Amino acid sequence: MKTIAVIGAQWGDEGKGKIVHLLSERADVICRYQGGNNAGHTVVTGGNKYVLHLLPSGILHEDKVCIIGNGLVVNPYALRDEMETLKEDGIECTSRLFVSDRASLIMPYHLELDHAYEEALGIGTTKRGIGPAYTYKYARMGVRPCDLREVSYLERIVGLALDEVNATLSGRFGRDPLKLSDVMETLDEYARILEPFVADTSKILRQHIDEGRKVIFEGAQGVLLDVDFGSYPYVTSSSPSAGGILTGLGIGPKMVGEILGVTKAYTTRVGGGPFPTELEDETGEHIRHVGGEFGASTGRPRRCGWFDAVCTRHAVRVSGIDRLAMTKFDVLDGLETLRVCTHYRIDGKETDEFPANAERLARAVPVYREFKGWDSIAGIRKYGDLHASCTHYTEELERLLGVPISIVSTGPDEKDTIFRERIAF
Repeated sequence: MKTIAVIGAQWGDEGKGKIVHLLSERADVICRYQGGNNAGHTVVTGGNKYVLHLLPSGILHEDKVCIIGNGLVVNPYALRDEMETLKEDGIECTSRLFVSDRASLIMPYHLELDHAYEEALGIGTTKRGIGPAYTYKYARMGVRPCDLREVSYLERIVGLALDEVNATLSGRFGRDPLKLSDVMETLDEYARILEPFVADTSKILRQHIDEGRKVIFEGAQGVLLDVDFGSYPYVTSSSPSAGGILTGLGIGPKMVGEILGVTKAYTTRVGGGPFPTELEDETGEHIRHVGGEFGASTGRPRRCGWFDAVCTRHAVRVSGIDRLAMTKFDVLDGLETLRVCTHYRIDGKETDEFPANAERLARAVPVYREFKGWDSIAGIRKYGDLHASCTHYTEELERLLGVPISIVSTGPDEKDTIFRERIAF
């Protein structure tokens, strides 16, 4: 099978954009299967830095087909802005970008609700309307690209949604209600933006696979933010795990070949929620500063901590990860001692399981193993040239996680990458 899935094996921000961009040189088709413009995939190539939110990371290669699947929630304004930014650099998306006619659209009232609920609950969302868009999708009041020219249908569905939305916005949060006429004007703009790109992407993708083309399935966020298998309720509203590929693109399980997980050589997360190995000290600040750990979508500072083998093993298991790409080894340059969490101690008992309950996870005390640090490996491109402490760290993490670390990244540039073995195709 000439397909590979690239998914985050931590709390997101692992460096998936770089890995997908590298692998897409050999691929024909790159597909996003979940999330929305809450994602921020950073690619550094040719001395330029690109931050992609909705577009698959393979879009930077001009001969690649890119698909935005039905599992995404799409803000057409955000998509238009992203395409226009790339066009300024000579990268054209028309004729090779396809948006599923079954994707869900982020409506103006989803944005309003997201702001209101975030201010009240503080989950740590990006306030981009992602959660409400998924909520209304499953409440059967969502709007999709295939609906945009069915005006009478739209007025009925949007009217039903606004009855509920305005009662919440006005009654609970004291905000001004939205007007049906204003929302319908927005939908007319949505239709004009999306019209050149909308297609039955499940059919297109299956045709590419049947004809033997090489396909990458690109995840957003990470398994620990999965709505089912993450640190619930501090999660995203979709399924970044490998299972989300099937429902998010409309293909069967036999169509997914290898699964490549991406992690950092340490751990980060953004927003609220338990984080057992978090470093709230000078070391944590050092990692944040050196690693540029600020959200690509929001600019929020990321919380930083030591590598957590417990939660990563959980991600490997629930997503069936075959091998790992590990990024940002260079950020750990110069640290005398590194620590890796091998187990948790919860309520006085040791466990190697990732708790389902967030309160229990919050009580987890990490049990650490220490490793000797290294001076500098930044930019090294051969595994044999790495410092012995770095290769020891890598190989011990392989043992702890039970899967090979096949890609080692030693810097942000695409060339600062070591392939220890052949990946997929």
